[in-house]
Amino acid sequence: MSLAATAPHGFLSPTGVEIAFLLVGLVTLGAALITVTTGQLVHAALWLVVALGGLAVEYLLLTAEFIAWVQVLIYVGSVVVLLLFGLMLTRAPIGRSPDADSGNRLPALVVAVGAAGALVWVVADAFRATWIDLDGPAAGTTRVTGESLFRHWVLPFEALSVLLLAALVGAIALSRKTKAETPGTPDPAKTPGDQEGAR
Repeated sequence: MSLAATAPHGFLSPTGVEIAFLLVGLVTLGAALITVTTGQLVHAALWLVVALGGLAVEYLLLTAEFIAWVQVLIYVGSVVVLLLFGLMLTRAPIGRSPDADSGNRLPALVVAVGAAGALVWVVADAFRATWIDLDGPAAGTTRVTGESLFRHWVLPFEALSVLLLAALVGAIALSRKTKAETPGTPDPAKTPGDQEGAR
């Protein structure tokens, strides 16, 4: 057996999967940056689809097929649809929205860079000497992942569901309030006879 075959894997000899992982990661990062910086709400939601889809591809490259399809079904297929539904209910402008920028870009950038640096440092320190064997069998099965998710992470999972439900109810409440405050618009809760009596 040659010395090259027994040499440990290093950063200077990346494989095709690792190069694809890096490229998809850059695309995902770019889509995420556009999501939080664009002034058009609908475009932000569509770029969020690209970012979440990029994460699903990253999971596939890490041989975590179950997590990848959960990412597609729940986040791309449900959360983004819920966001678009909320935008339609609140009658969000299709074009550029001046209210989308609060003027706090510098503090937000500082917090984002600090949080990203802390996350990268924690992950790199925890998995510094860990390598994933992409050619070997999958390390985690669907059963193990499901048991870990619904046994140890069930509370955050349900909290996210309640949060999304609250966002949907809030969007409906804002939509009904906007319609009721519009002059000359009849209240759908009143019957035609009640509206004639009010006149």
